[in-house]
Amino acid sequence: MEKRDEDLKKAQMLDARARNISHNVRCTECGSQSIEDSQADVAILLRQLIRDEIGAGKTDKEIYSKLEDEFGETVLYAPKFDMQTAALWLTPVLIAGGTAAGLVYSKHRQRTNVHIMALDLIRVVSLTPKERVTILDVLIPPPPPPQGVASRLRRWLNR
Repeated sequence: MEKRDEDLKKAQMLDARARNISHNVRCTECGSQSIEDSQADVAILLRQLIRDEIGAGKTDKEIYSKLEDEFGETVLYAPKFDMQTAALWLTPVLIAGGTAAGLVYSKHRQRTNVHIMALDLIRVVSLTPKERVTILDVLIPPPPPPQGVASRLRRWLNR
């Protein structure tokens, strides 16, 4: 009884491993489905090939490399990082970096007041903190009124 349970568990583990590999392999006939989801003849044969390779004791990497050698790199959903796929892998990083740099630059421009820097250059002497506050009060426009429901209600009630 225990041997049967062990064999059943081993078969379930091998089946789960085969399904995991099949989910990461693209159907060469359908193109948009994994071979696990596809019912094309090629997908059925590839699933059987994967199960045979697992039964032969091969590792996942060996199975992936065999599939890549036979069908090309496009059969895998996750392409390797090389010069041909560098743009694919680096584009999200470059977009995120550019966005972060743009946000930092705009925040820096908001904090750096050009008028005070110009006055410091003209006077050759830095402004006192009181002068700086006064100039900022004059130069910086007041923030726009809030546009929420509560603020609209308050304005309506104050009429």
